Amino acid sequence: MADAVRHSARVFSAAVVMPNLAPPLTTTEQVLGYRRRILAALPAEAGFVPLMTLYLSDDTSSEEIRRAAASGVLVGAKLYPMGATTHSEAGVSAPERIFDVLEAMEGHDLPLLVHGEVNDPDVDIFDRERVFLERVLGPLVERFQGLRVVLEHVTTREGVQFVMSSPPRVAATVTVHHLLLNRNALFDGGLDPHHYCLPVLKGEPHRRAVVAAATGDDPRFFLGTDSAPHPRSRKERRGGAAGIFTAPAALELTAGVFEEAGALDRLEAFACLRGPRFYRLPPSTRRVVLERRPWRVPVGYPFGDEEVVPLGAGTMVAWKLDEDAAT
Repeated sequence: MADAVRHSARVFSAAVVMPNLAPPLTTTEQVLGYRRRILAALPAEAGFVPLMTLYLSDDTSSEEIRRAAASGVLVGAKLYPMGATTHSEAGVSAPERIFDVLEAMEGHDLPLLVHGEVNDPDVDIFDRERVFLERVLGPLVERFQGLRVVLEHVTTREGVQFVMSSPPRVAATVTVHHLLLNRNALFDGGLDPHHYCLPVLKGEPHRRAVVAAATGDDPRFFLGTDSAPHPRSRKERRGGAAGIFTAPAALELTAGVFEEAGALDRLEAFACLRGPRFYRLPPSTRRVVLERRPWRVPVGYPFGDEEVVPLGAGTMVAWKLDEDAAT
C-alpha cells in the first residue's frame, strides 16, 4: 500500500477509493479500518484525503447505508455486477436484489457509483457497457429519481450520450487510459497485458467521443484515474489481472490529451473542480504546477517485493509536474 498511495498523494489532494479488495469492504466498519490503513501508509506531509466507498452486495442492508451516510467519510457506494471485474465475485447478482438499498441511498443522498458492464457470456465484451446502460442503468435512473449516479470509467459513445441525455444528477468519470488508448494498444507489437483493463479499451470512434466529452464544457464529466496497481507477475501470465497503474503520470498524460484537443483551459475544471462539485465537497486549496518539460516514465516502480508497470512505461511525456512549485 505504501508503494502505491504515494504516487496518488504526490499529485492529488484527494481520491475516491474503491472498495473491491479481497475480501471486499461490505461494512462501514471495514471501510473505516481501510481508511486508517491508508492514512498510516501516507507520508506525514502528504495531506491526502481518502474519500471512502462501500461495496454493495446482495446482502447489503438499508441499515448499513444509514451507517455509511452517518460516518462522515463515505462518499458513495459501489455497484459491481457480480463477476464483471476484479474482485467482483461478491457483487450484486441482479439490480432488484438491492432496490431497498438504493431507496435508502436516495433518502440519505449517498451517490451510487457504478461499474457499467453486464456479465453476460452472450454479450460481446466490447458491447457490455452499452448493454448495461440499456438493461440496468437506464431503468435504475428512471426508477430512483432522487439518486445521484456516477458511471465510472465511461468508455463508449453510448455511455457519453447516456450521461448527456440524463438529468444533472447523473455523471461519469473518465480515465487517462481511455482518453489515450484504443483497443489496438492491446495488440500493438504483440499482446500487451499492461493495457488490459475492465472495461476493456474500445475502438477509436469511442475513444474520440470520450475525449470530446472530457475536454468539453459539460460539468458532469470529470477525472477518475481508476489507478489499479498489480505486480508484474500478476499481469504477465495466463489469466492476468485487469487494471492499469495510472497514478504516476495520470495528470501529466491527461494534460497532453487536453493540449492536443486545444482545451488546456479546461484541464483544471476536469481534474480539480467538477468532481468535488458533483460530490458536494469543497475544492482543494492545494495547487500543482505543470510545465512543458519532456520526461521519460520509468519502466517500473517498486511494489512490495515485486515491480509494478505504470501506464506509459518507458515513453516520453510532454508535461511534467513541478514539485518545487506545488503549494
